[in-house]
Amino acid sequence: MPSATSDKLIVALDLPEPAAARAMVERLGDSVGFYKIGMELAYGGGFALVDELAQAGKQVFLDLKLHDIGHTVEKATAQIARLGVRFLTVHAFPQTLAAARRGAEGSTLQVLGVTVMTSYDDSDLAAAGYCYGVKELVALRAQQAKEAGIAGLILSPGELTATRALVGKELLLVTPGVRPAGAALGDQKRVATPAEAFARGADHIVVGRPILAAQDPREAALAIQREIAQVRA
Repeated sequence: MPSATSDKLIVALDLPEPAAARAMVERLGDSVGFYKIGMELAYGGGFALVDELAQAGKQVFLDLKLHDIGHTVEKATAQIARLGVRFLTVHAFPQTLAAARRGAEGSTLQVLGVTVMTSYDDSDLAAAGYCYGVKELVALRAQQAKEAGIAGLILSPGELTATRALVGKELLLVTPGVRPAGAALGDQKRVATPAEAFARGADHIVVGRPILAAQDPREAALAIQREIAQVRA
């Protein structure tokens, strides 16, 4: 079985308030060593969990998807860097990426650029006014992320193989949209199993509902950890 502190699986605490998140962390115990705090939980009081999780020996990923004028993003990133979290997401626009990199300088914070949301497909991008499809836009964002000097990218499993070939080992590739075989897709359109994601080049996977909604969340997390261990053996 993988180490209880394996960081390849990041569990998304997509819950409405800190009490529910604390209860879930308690249920998962040593099966998970890395947690994502997204906007719902963060804005519901979840920032207080950052230090609690760190004190418990866990790593933290703040998924806030920052995007604003460069000065604001830089200063916000610098504030977040003081919290001691490992990952922070920003939208992968060139000015935003560069500003976040400046804000993280001198800290251990790693900035991840969000390429195309996993609930979007080509038609969604067209409706939003983009002239690129998903694959083309992810490739463009990957090149821009390399130029900006950030740590990595958030992208769907469907773009992992091509992006790994494009960026080599220069960038971390972190993928949501991961569902164990047979799990419901929810609002995700571009998905893969944990084994498929790592075989395609992922460094970390983010899993929420298939664990949080499981009858036994700890066993669901351990099953994914075992699948990761097999594919990375």
